Amino acid sequence: MQFRCERLLTSSGWLNDQTVTVEQDTIQNIRATSSNDAHLAFYPGSVVPGFIDVQVNGGGGVLFNQSPTTAALAQMSQAHRKFGTTGLMPTLITDELPVMQHAAQVMAEAIDQNVAGILGVHFEGPHLSKPKKGVHDEAFIRPVTDDELALYLRKDLGKVIVTLAPENVSPDVIKQLCQHGVKVCLGHSNADAETVLKAIEAGADGFTHLFNAMSAMLSRAPGMVGVALNTPDTYAGLILDHYHIDPICSEIAIKIKGKEKMMLVTDAMGLIGTDDDSFMFGKQKVTRVGNKLTTDNGTLAGSHLDMLSAIKNAVHDLHIPLEDAITMASTTPAQYLNLQDTHGVIGKGKKADFVVLDDDLNITALCQSGRFIPQS
Repeated sequence: MQFRCERLLTSSGWLNDQTVTVEQDTIQNIRATSSNDAHLAFYPGSVVPGFIDVQVNGGGGVLFNQSPTTAALAQMSQAHRKFGTTGLMPTLITDELPVMQHAAQVMAEAIDQNVAGILGVHFEGPHLSKPKKGVHDEAFIRPVTDDELALYLRKDLGKVIVTLAPENVSPDVIKQLCQHGVKVCLGHSNADAETVLKAIEAGADGFTHLFNAMSAMLSRAPGMVGVALNTPDTYAGLILDHYHIDPICSEIAIKIKGKEKMMLVTDAMGLIGTDDDSFMFGKQKVTRVGNKLTTDNGTLAGSHLDMLSAIKNAVHDLHIPLEDAITMASTTPAQYLNLQDTHGVIGKGKKADFVVLDDDLNITALCQSGRFIPQS
């Protein structure tokens, strides 16, 4: 497959009037367009890397917790693909062990079957802080046992992220997870700065939804937020829907962490890609008003955010350059997942996942694994 494009975002910056050659699912060549290419399909606008979302609870009308099946994972992926996400980490919210084990087996099957867009699994809990549990069910919050460790250390789940509260998980356990390739994120935590730093020394290198459900930064108590902002080698996810975080705080965090360490995430629930305005999460009813999801007591319950909207919010409201917003949505999450050799940038030898945006940042075309997929 060959095509021409008006503008192409590469690791070297923007290139104009380029011709791209794709074989199977890999980019084989990028070169300046010549007169001999006039017959090729032409895509006006900006071609950028497909987005990678490391925290996705659901989409297309399903939640991973409630529908742990390969069909549901495909449905989630399809729903988010409409908004430019070509790779995602389905996220299992705190639950009982049998649900976790079943979800892991389903993930192994999805990875084996190469379900489009599925990169691995994110276990958000159950080893969290009860005071910072958010919408997570307190009845399922618990210490790490050998059963959970065995689950996290499986080698057939693709990439694995575990979000935990470091005050409830020892540095030795964190070190063991990291040594076996698990990405440990810190979140839903009331830990003090010293505890957070010990977890980072043990190998934790990420923070789940920065600012939200974590100890705040105060003048004499840096908390988890302060450590996250002050550790240049750690990554952080940011839910840029303007409900979870005040735009000023988002701007500050991006300026401090930089596009190389800040990841745009959605924390999306199952309503993405549907017209529904409520759903049941366990015994709690979650209602959508506009793009805000809350329980009856006003607790934020995930988000109704897609990656394209996060990018638009970054560009239009925070005045972030488009290329920097794309980096936070594509390149940086790929690096965090150690997928930088194949994902997150457009270049020779990279996976052919990219999105075509018009001047208003709307998607006009999308290619996943070397195949252009009609946008409806």
